[in-house]
Amino acid sequence: MHAIQQQYWAVRDYLSPVLKESKFREHGRITPEEFVAAGDFLAYKFPVWSWEAGDASKAREYLPANKQYMVTRGVPCLRRATSLAYTDADEDAERLLSFGDSAAAGTEADEWVETHAGRRTNTDSDANPRIIDDIPDLDGPHEDDGFSAAAANLSLSETPDLDDIPDMEEDLEDGDDAAAAPSKVPPPPRKPSDATKEEVTNANLLSVRTYDVMITYDKYYQTPRIWLLGYDENGTPLVPEQIFQDVTAEHAFKTVTIEAFPHSASLQAASVHPCKHASVMRKLIERMNAGVVEEQKSQRKGGSKDNKKKWLFKRGSGSGKDDKQPAGEEEEVEGMRVDFYLVVFLKFIASIVPTIEVDSTAAF
Repeated sequence: MHAIQQQYWAVRDYLSPVLKESKFREHGRITPEEFVAAGDFLAYKFPVWSWEAGDASKAREYLPANKQYMVTRGVPCLRRATSLAYTDADEDAERLLSFGDSAAAGTEADEWVETHAGRRTNTDSDANPRIIDDIPDLDGPHEDDGFSAAAANLSLSETPDLDDIPDMEEDLEDGDDAAAAPSKVPPPPRKPSDATKEEVTNANLLSVRTYDVMITYDKYYQTPRIWLLGYDENGTPLVPEQIFQDVTAEHAFKTVTIEAFPHSASLQAASVHPCKHASVMRKLIERMNAGVVEEQKSQRKGGSKDNKKKWLFKRGSGSGKDDKQPAGEEEEVEGMRVDFYLVVFLKFIASIVPTIEVDSTAAF
């Protein structure tokens, strides 16, 4: 049944027309030319991404031969997605904590609200921190109080008798005699078995999975599409059940499925289905574009010379002359450019696979 469905998708993709008009702001969809432009920008700003040609027999004619899809390799995945899930039904419980004297007046400033008080700590990951014991207050009792009291009772005026002071030469001679006497060599400590060594070593190591992440262009949905190919710490490819461990529960086996990679004749990889990509991207672009437009307007009004986000703004005409607007008309701003599309797209994908570090643009 799955094979028939894949054949149907292939025919549907083949018969779908190629988008010619840009609609990334209105509908969240992009043309193949815009996909290439966004990929060039992503590879330029973040060199971990690069273009690949793929299998020549699977090449799409509406894309350049050497720019069929994008790939980044060795993306780390430090823990499973289940470690991020809430483990208690009363996950929203709150508790009031007081760090001051409850009898004193005006203790509101010393009270704190602990959220998710009913949540239990997951223990399925080595990344979880251990419980740290409370540190005693400086004003409270200390273990060395007895020593401090004894030192305080000493008097500098009390001088010990000289006969009570031991002779250092006698101590050295006794030490030489003890060294010359034969001593029993203690038996060597027992060596742990190989199984015990392996258990200790595995307990101290964090198993890190890695993923090859690919971005292709989906002709039918007219949006990018993400593909995941996972490996364990030994470089062995992950089986589908292991890959779904790194996907949130609401997307595993539903939005994320195992399908044939379109630019290879034999490769099977996990893919996030793009049926909702356009609508989600439209909402994200609307929110980001509003902020970019406001920033562009404020910079043009104030005559700012800050070039920190120069790539977001409209370029000059290239004629060497200043672009002048007629008097009385407000200058139009371009807003967010389409080559920023894949940067926003990766931030959206990071919410589906939160433990796979696919968003290399986090600091951008």
